[in-house]
Amino acid sequence: MINGFRIAILISVLALTAMHLRAQDGPLTIREAYQLARKNYPMIRQQGLIEKTRDYSVSNAAKGYLPQFTVQGQATYQSAVTEFKLPVSLPGVEFPSISKDQYKVYGEVNQTIYDGGNVRTHVRSHEANAQVESQKLEVELYKLNERVNQLFFGVLMLDEQLKQNDLLKKDINLGIRKVQALIDNGTAFKSNANTLKAELLKADQRAIDLNASRKAYLEMLGMLIAQPLSGSAVLEKPANLTAGSDINRPELKLYDAQNRSLDVQSQLLDVRNRPKLNFFFQGGYGRPALNILSNGFDPYYITGLRLNWSLSGLYTIKKDRELIRNNRDAIQLQKETFLFNTNLAAKQQNAELDRFSQLLQTDDEIITLRESIKTTAAAQLENGVINTNDFLREVNAEDQARLNKILHGIQLLMAQYSLDNTLGTNIE
Repeated sequence: MINGFRIAILISVLALTAMHLRAQDGPLTIREAYQLARKNYPMIRQQGLIEKTRDYSVSNAAKGYLPQFTVQGQATYQSAVTEFKLPVSLPGVEFPSISKDQYKVYGEVNQTIYDGGNVRTHVRSHEANAQVESQKLEVELYKLNERVNQLFFGVLMLDEQLKQNDLLKKDINLGIRKVQALIDNGTAFKSNANTLKAELLKADQRAIDLNASRKAYLEMLGMLIAQPLSGSAVLEKPANLTAGSDINRPELKLYDAQNRSLDVQSQLLDVRNRPKLNFFFQGGYGRPALNILSNGFDPYYITGLRLNWSLSGLYTIKKDRELIRNNRDAIQLQKETFLFNTNLAAKQQNAELDRFSQLLQTDDEIITLRESIKTTAAAQLENGVINTNDFLREVNAEDQARLNKILHGIQLLMAQYSLDNTLGTNIE
């Protein structure tokens, strides 16, 4: 009873494990791999940090509209104070003397009435900077697509090679059966069969190597998309893509965001040199207070409007604008360089597409001819016209022709998706 219970638990655990394997969820498409790689890449969490930084910075900048409080205090001793002296003394009249040690503690409240757009522009500056950082992250995440392409198409290539290896083993087994019949009839030597069996073992070794490589590729792809991929995982062969011409890469959006940030910086220069008007209220306690003739500690307050207009920024505004213009030129230069390199890469990839397309056009003809030659060789082997080495030569020639077609087909498909990734034409 206990053993049965343990077996039931073991079966349940295995079932749950299988549920987590991608092979049970149907074929994995390359678009799903792109999305999962992006979703599970550690750097994606930086997007949340960028948004929090933007929210905090914008919130702090917006608080510039709130009343600003300051508290100050001072204690001083001065060498002289105001004194009142009359040319003649008057009986009963005595002017107060003011102490040379003076004290003051006061608080002041300032409320902005007009800031020349300072707060609003700083809010826009923080938002623009956040857009730049966010787009930089998009550029980094987009690079994952190429890594997915290499692993995804690597698995597809190995799958096709394994299928072809199975066909090769069938041909070799066919040859073994024909040779064995000749041996049984006494018209062939046993060594002829051994030659074919050795070749069959080589095909088995090749299958071991291919399966090991496939497992490694699947493990790396599974790590990239954060989903375990079992050895039985199936990758869906992507559909052919039509070559595009327009460039829609995230780098272009980054350059636009950087230019918008420079626009805000230019606006900050204007804001810095505008007058500011605010209401203030100051209340305090000190000796002397507002009445300098009183030598006692008294409370006091002052309220009114205050105008500030700093003109020192006019000294540097011309050079500051030149710096912004230089930064804008640098961004434009980066954009032109990026477009040049991208178009150059796209032209090279288009040439690769043409090459693989032309190779594929002749692959089928070569395979048809090689298959015909192999069939004839199999009949000749059966009749004792040729030996096993001659038969193997034709079998291997057909196998190589089929492998070439597999290679060219996957290379063509990968070139299509590499071009798509280079141009960003199907970016989501």
